[in-house]
Amino acid sequence: MIDLLTQIAQQENFKLSRFRNLAGGSINDVFLLQTNLGKQVVKINKASKFPGMFEAEKIGLECLKKATKLDVPRVLGLGKIHTTAYLLLEYKETGTPIQGFWENFGEGLAELHRCTAFFFGFYSANYIGSLPQFNEKETTASAFYINQRLKPQFRMAAEKGFSFKNLHLFYQNILQEIPDEKPALIHGDLWGGNFLVNKKGLPCLIDPAVCFAPREMDLAMMKIFGGFPSEIFSIYDEKFPLAPGFETRIPLWQLYYLLVHLNIFGSSYLSQVEEIVRNYS
Repeated sequence: MIDLLTQIAQQENFKLSRFRNLAGGSINDVFLLQTNLGKQVVKINKASKFPGMFEAEKIGLECLKKATKLDVPRVLGLGKIHTTAYLLLEYKETGTPIQGFWENFGEGLAELHRCTAFFFGFYSANYIGSLPQFNEKETTASAFYINQRLKPQFRMAAEKGFSFKNLHLFYQNILQEIPDEKPALIHGDLWGGNFLVNKKGLPCLIDPAVCFAPREMDLAMMKIFGGFPSEIFSIYDEKFPLAPGFETRIPLWQLYYLLVHLNIFGSSYLSQVEEIVRNYS
């Protein structure tokens, strides 16, 4: 590993003095680097296994940085060393949340979601976790959610041996459930592990899966595994009021993320997926 990190340092024109492993997850290896330019973070993986992953993450981080006052790490470098891809990032020291942390988060998220486009989707495909995420342009929220989010995951689930009845009826029934709102720039994978508290005590977003999508997707994802108190949702709704009936739509939006977990982690998520499909079929 020292040889690889030294080669990255040479390619990115800094001097490496020390490094240590950081908790990264199952997809990438992550290291904190001590350099002559200060602390930096590098993420590495096999380029052939996840083609374009770091390019997509770079675009996502840069989009977030332009669209919201919330903190986002700067991208410092991107490249390959032989068969290894890497992404070099600004290191964010962590701290203790200041008073009003969650209000700040809610305001920043509302600001992010006000960034819009003339289409649902994105300029290129990217990833959700280790899975490809499709972003072909669609003209309506319902078409985007069905065609670019649900159908690819249901196809993947079928390939893994999971079958679901009445999907045609399910798709028909959810058409009228999805609000006809403008596309919103969303983080796309906003669970409790994808933000941190920076040294100023403010929220910092990491590991995005951005797209222009129904904004309720971010909020529903935030409610799957907890980690977000009610204050953030209250201040968000004050700054950018949600369409009536959001609470009843939460399971529908969560379906996408539960399908992703089903396809990555297996059958422990099957019953939740089946229940949501059944309730709309």
